[in-house]
Amino acid sequence: MEDCLPSGTIVFATVDVQLYGFDVFSVPVDVAISDRLPETRHTDGVSLNFNGQFLEDDGPLAVTFVSERSGSARPFLARMGRPEPLPHFPESLHHDRPVVRNGLVHLVSAHERPAGGPFRSWSAVYSAQVDRPEAVPERLTPAGTADFSIAVSASGEILAVATYGSCPWKGDFHELQTEVVVFRRSDPARRVPVSGGRGGWPAWSGDSTLFFHRVAEDGWWSVFRVDITSDLDVVGPPRRVTPPGIHAFTPAASRYGNRIAVATRRRESQFRHIELFDLKTEEFLPVTALVNPDFHHYNPFLSDSGDRLGYHRFRGEAAAGDSVIPHLSPVPSPVAEFKMSRVNGYFPSFSPARDLIAINGHLQSGPGLMVLSSDGSRRWPLFQKPAAFYTSWNPAERGVIYTSVGPIFQGPEVTVQIARVSFDPASLDQVADGDLVPSELKILTRTDAGNNAFPSCSPDGKWIVFRSGRSGRKNLYIMDATKGETGGGEIRRLTDGDWIDTMPCWSPDGELIAFSSNCHSPKDPEVFGLYLVRPDGEGLRRVPVAGPEGSEESRRERINHVCFSPDSKWLLFTSNIAGVVAEPVGLPNQFQPYGDLFVCRTADGSGLRRLTCNSYENGTPTWVEEREDLAVDVGRLSLGGVASGDKLRGQFVEPAWLTSDL
Repeated sequence: MEDCLPSGTIVFATVDVQLYGFDVFSVPVDVAISDRLPETRHTDGVSLNFNGQFLEDDGPLAVTFVSERSGSARPFLARMGRPEPLPHFPESLHHDRPVVRNGLVHLVSAHERPAGGPFRSWSAVYSAQVDRPEAVPERLTPAGTADFSIAVSASGEILAVATYGSCPWKGDFHELQTEVVVFRRSDPARRVPVSGGRGGWPAWSGDSTLFFHRVAEDGWWSVFRVDITSDLDVVGPPRRVTPPGIHAFTPAASRYGNRIAVATRRRESQFRHIELFDLKTEEFLPVTALVNPDFHHYNPFLSDSGDRLGYHRFRGEAAAGDSVIPHLSPVPSPVAEFKMSRVNGYFPSFSPARDLIAINGHLQSGPGLMVLSSDGSRRWPLFQKPAAFYTSWNPAERGVIYTSVGPIFQGPEVTVQIARVSFDPASLDQVADGDLVPSELKILTRTDAGNNAFPSCSPDGKWIVFRSGRSGRKNLYIMDATKGETGGGEIRRLTDGDWIDTMPCWSPDGELIAFSSNCHSPKDPEVFGLYLVRPDGEGLRRVPVAGPEGSEESRRERINHVCFSPDSKWLLFTSNIAGVVAEPVGLPNQFQPYGDLFVCRTADGSGLRRLTCNSYENGTPTWVEEREDLAVDVGRLSLGGVASGDKLRGQFVEPAWLTSDL
């Protein structure tokens, strides 16, 4: 059927999420904080578990939390260490911040596509009865509105959210430009703004005091307080609580008490820590820096009584449970015809027989180019240079992979070279996992030719298209796939302009080359559209994804990492057009915490469909067909049993935009 999406296997990367290894922990909070606080782990020590809340009715050790144990973010409740799923939307790939009060769970989900076009977040707030897992949660967010970061008052009657309202996402990803609003669960249509125009991550103390964070006028992330009457009237303007000179954010409060919990970043520390802030003395009391000084800690939560403090953190290398990052991890797909898997690496590409996948390792540390068995069971490095970037397997040669070698994210004049890597796939049976595979590396571009990257091979294996900065600007070129320009082979320019053309991909039928470009807005290096051109340089056109040419939506597109479907009729790419689904400051690593996978028709950009939905940055996808005569068995070994992979070390960092001024 023409309107049906084709089937196939999609393998993609997610920026560093495999490194997190988060579990939810808590400690008792004594009057005198000590470094001997006993830490309790509430989650399984295996999955990615985060954003917890206490379930006070079941005692201080019962928690709700989000877990990706099923491959996507879903809400769970753990009593005495025994987890059970909370009511949710099975079709949703993203749930967040479940809170239980009076037998109701309130949570964020992103499964309903909003009306009004692109750049509108799918995030909204829902509630359901905890004891009726089959019940469909009720939407509390008005249609067309985006809500984040649900907080529930002590009585369970009043809710607070950070809302983007009904306007499209403006592209902000440091501090979201949200307003905090409050409303009664019995009357969700009456929403009262309380934060004065900016605010996020609300936290209730009782039913009348609300804390939230925002960036203060002096540039410091700070916690503010506002008092609210029983009629939801605001008593005076918001008051700043935490002082300048320290970033304090993601606040938590107890039902009663004079302390709040906050995450902090201090100049003297490399780590995000949880501290208590005394509202009377205006002093910070360290907690996690005394318990685990060398781990990041995130998103605190307090028990109603205030005597227990929770958070999530990296579980540690020696934690009980699974300490392995699988080479491949299956993830749910919203389209039944697709199989999808996340790779522990970047820029995957399949061998002609589909039994091997070429990948790059983490870009700042080795190894560089690697070969992975398609079931995820084995992995071998081809060379150790950590700055290998991109992979493209020659469709006509089983043992030839193209990549680029040199520094990443540099200007057009910096030397980066296209490399042809040849090896004998039969030798893999004689090489132990992790041992270097004998290979030959041939540099195809000149040292003085500037920044050359993103090679993509033609289906006949004779040519590669790549991006080059040799003219002083980054455009596309085509050269001989065997000789290269260093061996006297032919090279010619494909695009020419004072803009950036990058990330090209040759279609499987050989007719088109897709790429990202800002030629429609050359002075804006942050905006990229999706373009097609024939290999002879004719037929250049833009594929309208967000909106028609010249529209406001089309001028805001950021489309990268494009590839074709096996039949060349569809395009798969990563884009910002769905906005964000969570507050970025609550996450590590996300220097641009947006980017989900989408498909559309090659012909006209129609049939747009979202394939991923989470708080991370997804990208570098590849797409191959499913055929009985091809050995596509992606991620089979990570579905159960012991997965093959890397040791989990929790090597992730804070966002640069948060720490640049420290």
